[in-house]
Amino acid sequence: MIQVFITGGTFDKEYNYITGKLFFKDTHLPKMFERGRCTFDIDVKTLMMIDSLEMTDDDREIIYHNCKRTLAQDVIITHGTDTMAETARYLASKNLKGKTIILTGAMIPYAFGNSSDGFFNLGAALAFAQVLEPGVYVAMNGRYFHANEVKKNLKTGFFEEM
Repeated sequence: MIQVFITGGTFDKEYNYITGKLFFKDTHLPKMFERGRCTFDIDVKTLMMIDSLEMTDDDREIIYHNCKRTLAQDVIITHGTDTMAETARYLASKNLKGKTIILTGAMIPYAFGNSSDGFFNLGAALAFAQVLEPGVYVAMNGRYFHANEVKKNLKTGFFEEM
């Protein structure tokens, strides 16, 4: 089984056509797994729906607690990209031995259709969760990075090794 924890981020944002702002309603993950014809035994659990710029260490502790508590060895966390690397480092500093944890997200909301990178990033995270050794990783743009060796390049919007 693969455990999927949802924390929010651009991945699950919707667009309000009246105010022009992004907001959270419901997660798109179940639809995405169905659309991708995913046949894995997947358990999806929403932990929070927040923008990662609002994430605190208390929120990270909730993520850690749920990662530790799940019986699944493979865990995917959807997360906002602004502080994804910070959360990955936080989780890597904890005792999560024997678990492969992949954080992924999107620069463009899934609700925006074909222009979103979310579907691609989710598929890559599923693949990496199956083949990587236990540890904490970030999966974005078809690549994976070790938690303590990744940063988001704020000029390009891509993740890269430090």
